[in-house]
Amino acid sequence: MDFLFELIIELVLQLVIEGLTELGLHSIGEAFHNREKRNPYFAATGYLLLGLISGFVSLLIFPHSFIRSSRFHGISLVTMPLLGGAMMSGIGMLRRRRGQELIQLDTFACGALFGLGMSLIRFLFTH
Repeated sequence: MDFLFELIIELVLQLVIEGLTELGLHSIGEAFHNREKRNPYFAATGYLLLGLISGFVSLLIFPHSFIRSSRFHGISLVTMPLLGGAMMSGIGMLRRRRGQELIQLDTFACGALFGLGMSLIRFLFTH
């Protein structure tokens, strides 16, 4: 039961940071509304780097891992990117239905890469 609670806390942290990043990028994007389409490979690399940076920032606030079970050590490297990617894909679908402009973070792949970067840093630097 503790493991499930720890997993949920780790997920909520990632989703909040990823959601705030998505909101911030949409806000910034409004200033460049008529820009040309960005290269998806550069965007994917950028979102991975943003995830790594966000992971470091999260360590300043939450320096310890939420998942303390040695039996499941490293599970967040798989679960968090998948859940983060699914959440960002869902946000993208909602934005599309509302006719809002999408950014590449509103896709499963870029959301998962962001989550992987954040999870990797938290995995490497927390105990």
